[in-house]
Amino acid sequence: MSRIVVISGGGTGIGLAVAENFVRSGDQVVLIGRRKEVLDAAAGRLGAGALALPADLADEQEAARVRDLLAERYGRVDVLVNSAGGNVVLGGGDLTTAELWTENFRANVLTAVLLTEALRGLLADGGRVLLVSSIAAIRGGGSGSYGAAKAALHPYAYDLAADLGPRGITVNVIAPGFVDDTEFFGGRLSEERRQTLIGQTLNGRVGVPEDVASLAHWLASQGGGHVTAQVLQVNGGAERGR
Repeated sequence: MSRIVVISGGGTGIGLAVAENFVRSGDQVVLIGRRKEVLDAAAGRLGAGALALPADLADEQEAARVRDLLAERYGRVDVLVNSAGGNVVLGGGDLTTAELWTENFRANVLTAVLLTEALRGLLADGGRVLLVSSIAAIRGGGSGSYGAAKAALHPYAYDLAADLGPRGITVNVIAPGFVDDTEFFGGRLSEERRQTLIGQTLNGRVGVPEDVASLAHWLASQGGGHVTAQVLQVNGGAERGR
């Protein structure tokens, strides 16, 4: 039986790569994000196994609307992947300190927490919850607010794993390092900075969305059923620092 897989931020980058893996496995994927045109394009690329569901997940009412739509259409959620997020610093603009921290909290914490809490009652026994964090949550990322926001997901995942564990539901965090070909960087990096980030890895290569997608797919499999409350790093060892 195909699983119902909900992926926030599933229209581009890591989220889209995750969606592609699940669709290839015959699962039904629901892509959630703010930009309807991006989601529609992604769903069209993925084919009949994908549904686009636009929503602003930093809004509690929007998260509740998503829950109601999923409950009516499917009645359950087997896998939830919280991939939405980003660093507002990279978007430019002149933000105050309070605005910077608030917006990164909304983009990276509220989008994950509000959707997860809204879908608690729909999560199937034996299901999977994944949250996408960042290497910045472990070693800093230069702006403070982005890494701090991502780090907030870690204790949330630990508590959620304890709450949902009796139902056989696992909860894990994936913390990628530099992943090329994503909107997060969007061509903003100079070649010098890009090479510096690659040089920080121990295997000497850039990360790609499929690195994260493959791990997410395994964690959602039967083989990942005894792995929970973990932060799994996908960064070529860069968190060790060089």
